[in-house]
Amino acid sequence: MTQRPASHAAGALPTGSPPWWRTAWFLLLAGGLVMGLALGARHVQGLFMLPIITDRGWTRETFAFAMAVQNLTWGLAQPFTGMVADRFGSARVMLAGLSLYAVGLFLMAQAATPAAFVWSAGLCVGVALSGTTFGVVYGALSRMIAPAQRSRALGLAGAMGGIGQFLLVPGAQVMILQAGWRGALVILAVTAAAMLPLALPFQDRTHPASGAGAGGAQPPLLGAVREAFRHSGFWLLNLGFLACGFQLAFIANHLPAYLRDKGMQPSEGMAALAIIALANIAGTYWFGVLGGRHSRKYLLAGIYLVRTAAMALFVLLPLSAATLYGFAAVMGFLWLGTVPLTSGIVSQVFGVRYITTLFGFVFFGHQLGSFLGVWLGGVVFEATRSYDLVWMGAMALGVVAAALHWPIDDREIVRAGWPQPQR
Repeated sequence: MTQRPASHAAGALPTGSPPWWRTAWFLLLAGGLVMGLALGARHVQGLFMLPIITDRGWTRETFAFAMAVQNLTWGLAQPFTGMVADRFGSARVMLAGLSLYAVGLFLMAQAATPAAFVWSAGLCVGVALSGTTFGVVYGALSRMIAPAQRSRALGLAGAMGGIGQFLLVPGAQVMILQAGWRGALVILAVTAAAMLPLALPFQDRTHPASGAGAGGAQPPLLGAVREAFRHSGFWLLNLGFLACGFQLAFIANHLPAYLRDKGMQPSEGMAALAIIALANIAGTYWFGVLGGRHSRKYLLAGIYLVRTAAMALFVLLPLSAATLYGFAAVMGFLWLGTVPLTSGIVSQVFGVRYITTLFGFVFFGHQLGSFLGVWLGGVVFEATRSYDLVWMGAMALGVVAAALHWPIDDREIVRAGWPQPQR
């Protein structure tokens, strides 16, 4: 794994051999740890649902609405945090994101009303996620890692983030049992604050001329956004990513409660989330590698079809430990493999100069789906006392997403009057 030479970098990278804390491997480790905490704390939110609503006397819909606001806020904020990262550097955005994450988790533990819970879990944590996860971390790595290894690097960073998710599942369950749900949230807040130094190596601030390819200047930011908005494939990616967000957010937030409704133990729900996180480590890395060798759009279509088949079998077959853990393993392997592939298509078509901003707009589609998946899960359950309609909706969206990715034009844009995008 090599770092991108300074003469070809999109940011102000140092010449010669970088210090150890700016090497490609340390950047991957730091980015993976930050994403592992951010995504891991989000991944275990389903474990907090029943303890919180039981203690507060709330409904599942109340909890689900706060999580839905979190996902929507994350999606709305992502393009703007991406713009800030592209203009002022990813380190500043990650520092702000980790700080806000710590504050949001602490306030979640103190929230005594639904409004306060929405403010802390929904708005604060939602904005924090936009500065500590895929959009910013993958954007920084795309600029700072050599192009030939970029797809593999994104897969590695995602896999490292998956390790954090895997470790946080049993960790959060133990913390809830030993310290209560409030104490567990405070511990997570302190952990987020302790991660702040890991943001410092991502000094990838760009300069007006640094986005140039061999032929000269890249289009300005607003021009790049307009260019993307006129590209049909950009909108197909958005719509397809909506299905991904719907499926993952629904499962992560409602699966533990769904299993309790079916008579299974809390430990089995925890184990399912842990298996998802563990399988995600291998899946994210593997799809990152495959994305450097094969068509990313066809890989994405395949992921959505296999996910749909896995959900159908899980719902139709008799529920047992074997079917649960098999479902968790398959879904986990496919869990976040969509992210390096989707980010890879964006950089493949539009270049890396404004990758953080452009991926932020695509990611909004994902988070709109997450909002709907979490919120409708709560609404439908309170109305019908069942999740069946939501499972069917998740499966239908998977089929639609596969169909949408097939016709995407993923060829590099040929610009009139502008050089080709920096690879």
